[in-house]
Amino acid sequence: MIKSAPEIVADVKKHINEVPVTTLEQQLAHDVMIIDVREPGEYEQGFVPGAVNLPRGVLEMKIASLAEGAEAPLDELAQKDIYLYCRSGARSALAAESLQRMGFNKVYSVDGGFEAWKKAELKVEHP
Repeated sequence: MIKSAPEIVADVKKHINEVPVTTLEQQLAHDVMIIDVREPGEYEQGFVPGAVNLPRGVLEMKIASLAEGAEAPLDELAQKDIYLYCRSGARSALAAESLQRMGFNKVYSVDGGFEAWKKAELKVEHP
């Protein structure tokens, strides 16, 4: 049986940790990794403070670059809480599942994504 993208995302959300934007906002002052998995053009329109842009399409291949210089970059990243967001929460849910399969345990997808962040009138940064 073929599944639609919304069906796949709904299935994935059963197996990942999803948090509201308020949780992410509370974590901004802590040593966490915030990854915006949207495309660069979306990121340039505004992003969560402290977020780095690593599009969903290259996430698995380039995540180690976020800890460049570390002796074991993936191990170092695995020690941090990683918050992922996209526009609405679908791509970040898929990204969270993928990182979990890679062995990352402290991964969180932000429910509602950047749209929910803006709707909550939280701080937005621009490049």
